Order: sequence, then structure tokens, then C-alpha cells
Amino acid sequence: MRLPLEGVRVLDLSRYLPGPFCTQIMADFGAEVVKVEDPRGGELGRHLDPLIGGQSARFYTVNRNKKSITLDLRKEDGKAIFKQLVLNSDVVVDQFRPGVMDKMGLGYEKLKRINERIIYCSITGYGLDGPLRDAAGHDLNYLSLAGVTGLTGAYREAPAMSGAQIADIAGGTLYAVIAILLALVSRKVTGKGQLCDVSMMDGSISLLAYTLGEWSGWGRLPERGNELLTGGYACYKIYATKDNRHVSLGAIEDKFWAEFCQKVEREEYIRFQWDKERQPDIIADIEEIIRGKTREEWEAFFAGSDICFTPVLDLEEMCRHPQVAARDMILKLENIAGSGKDMILTGIPIKLSETPGKVELNFPELGEHNNEILQAAGYTLEEIEEFRKRKVI
Repeated sequence: MRLPLEGVRVLDLSRYLPGPFCTQIMADFGAEVVKVEDPRGGELGRHLDPLIGGQSARFYTVNRNKKSITLDLRKEDGKAIFKQLVLNSDVVVDQFRPGVMDKMGLGYEKLKRINERIIYCSITGYGLDGPLRDAAGHDLNYLSLAGVTGLTGAYREAPAMSGAQIADIAGGTLYAVIAILLALVSRKVTGKGQLCDVSMMDGSISLLAYTLGEWSGWGRLPERGNELLTGGYACYKIYATKDNRHVSLGAIEDKFWAEFCQKVEREEYIRFQWDKERQPDIIADIEEIIRGKTREEWEAFFAGSDICFTPVLDLEEMCRHPQVAARDMILKLENIAGSGKDMILTGIPIKLSETPGKVELNFPELGEHNNEILQAAGYTLEEIEEFRKRKVI
């Protein structure tokens, strides 16, 4: 079966999480992804703790089914080789700060003269223009400026940090994939590639679409931890159990809330679901009720109820959950690199009926595909060996 991105070649200059995860998604759906890495150690994401078999465990999570070549882009021969590769490629993914590739003579304006069909995706913190264009940042910074961090956390307590890299993945990875796919579709019509400017801060702001609507409708700023979807109402909240675990209740719809109240013998609360003034008292009472049983006991108690009630799982519990198994969302690579450790990886979250993605649990060693890629680009083995001696590759 032909995968939807077969025939698409991606030159991946990115590092760490946002770009590599983007290109891994493309690789899962058939794209040939070539990691272009510095000969002096390769992509920095290879060296992040914790290490397994001398390589970062995190590297394995976002770099499956790719190829790797080493190329020193500071050297003229390295730049020439990269341009040669661009001739027969479809996409370049860059995660440097704005202007870095331009200074090397390898920015979009230069590359499109070589190949007018090239799609150049730049993933940056703040975008290619604006006053913060050149500023450094990380996931926490983008989320803080986007207004997400200020809305995250308990009522009247300090803002909380997310357990997932929301800006990196939702703002960077996913929007980069969308941008590249849109550009590929457009190219079928125009015959030309284009520049994709993906800002992780921009992407994070877009996630507040509903929240901005609430602000507009209420005419007041949302309060952290005190609104409908952030813990301010009893029907949509996380509760602690007797065994110091937690459960979540998402009974927004009237019928769900009514059934919950009936089950815990608090039918009088049904009509006060949206009474803001009564919420502190209702929440306090339900908190006391939920503390009366263990998490497992509450799961059994509500097993036959359709009220949006779920346990709050840790990672190990999540991996064992039957729904996760049914959807093939967790993969285990046993004894990876002979380390004696098992590597836990995510599956493919996009399910296509006719052209489903395919996981290939192959992880490129640094420069593993130098000969293959460079020979395909027209270089001889003698030339490749000379590049190696001069540390171009």
C-alpha cells in the first residue's frame, strides 16, 4: 500500500522536539526524511539526559524512520552539497533563529532560485518578524507570553507549568505539519513552493480560541482556576480520593450532572449546576464525598454510569489502559541498543482508513546514510571520502 507522502523528500535541519517530531509524523506517512547534522556530534537532541546506550532516550521518541547525513554548513563545500541536495528535495525544515540560514547563504530566497518547488518551513519561537524575532525562548516562555500559563493552575494560587510541551508540540510540531501539507497541496496547483513561517507563540495563542470567546462574551478577564473549564464549577473538576489519587469529572451536560448527583445522593445540587455563588459550597461537599472512597472504588461505583467520569492516570497506568492498547498508541521497543532497558514510544495518532501510517522502528546513527544520500546526489565514492577527510561530512 502506497503511503500518502511517499515520494516527498524532507531535509531536516531541526533539533530537540518541535521539528524532529514534525518530520517523524511525515516519515510515518511515507516521506523520506534526511536529518542533516553537524559532523561534530550531530543534532543536540542526541545528547540530552537520560541516555540509553550512549544516546538520549528522548532522541528515540521523535526520530524514528529517518536517515542521517553529516554536513558542515559553515564550509563552502558543505553549503554546495546542501544546495545539491535541495535540487532533488521537496521540503526543508529549519529550527534555527531567524536569519541564521540567510547568513550562511542557505535561506529560502537563495534556495528557491535553485529549486522553485522547494517548501521551506521555519519553526521559531516568535516568528520571522516582530520585536521578539531574535529573542531566545523555550516552551514555558512562549506559553507565558501567549497567556496560557497565566490561565493554568489552581484558583488564587501561582500559575502552574504544564506536564506536556504545549507550545513546542501544538504550536510548533503540529502547525508545521499542517503548513507543509498546505504548501504541498498549493504546489500541485501553482508548481511553486513557498516559505512556511511557524511561530510557537502564535500557535499557542490560537489554542485560546474558546477562551477569547468567553472573555469577549463576559466582558471580563477569565480567572485562573475559577471558570467552567478550569475548576471553578463542581461539574467539571478534579477531585482527590481516599488513597491520595485523583479522579476527573466532566459532567457539563445537564444529563451527566443530574446522573452524578443522583448517584452520590445529592439531587438538590442538580438545579444549581450553573449557580456561581453556590459553587464553593457544592465543591467542598463533593470533595468530602469523593475522599470517602479510593480511586478504584469510585471507578467501580460509576462503572455503569455515562457521566464523563475518569481516573487520573500516571504514565505507567496510561500505557496499560485497554483503550490505549486498542488504538496502538503506545509501542515498546525491548532492550533497545542492548541496554537492558525498554523504550516506550508513542504510536500514530492519525488513523487513515485507506493510507494508514506505518511505524518503522529504525533510528539513524549519526552520518549513517552519508554514502547513500551523496551518491544519489551524484557524488562519487572518492569525492565522498575526500569530504570525510576534510571534515566536510
